[in-house]
Amino acid sequence: MVTEMVVIPKGTHNILQRLTGQSRPDVALSLAIKQLVRLRAKEAQEQIKSFENKYNMTFVEFEKACDDGRIEDPFSYEVEKDDFEWEAAITDLAALEEISQWIV
Repeated sequence: MVTEMVVIPKGTHNILQRLTGQSRPDVALSLAIKQLVRLRAKEAQEQIKSFENKYNMTFVEFEKACDDGRIEDPFSYEVEKDDFEWEAAITDLAALEEISQWIV
């Protein structure tokens, strides 16, 4: 394991300590990062689920439905925006799941 000296400002340390209940900065920071990754993954999952419920299909099915005409007006602002945000949520979730493997 590689260790590196990092200086954490006193105010940030105090916040980390209050958020996590840990006095050691390294443990507190690790816990805070783990909680942040979990929170962001949960938010991405909720956003994905919201789109799946809205369109009653998965993203892959949605993309095919846009191509074959099952989605009305696939180039409308709303559909394009949903497509962009849905794909971004899937990409974010994949990245967060990868990151969570590195967290000890």
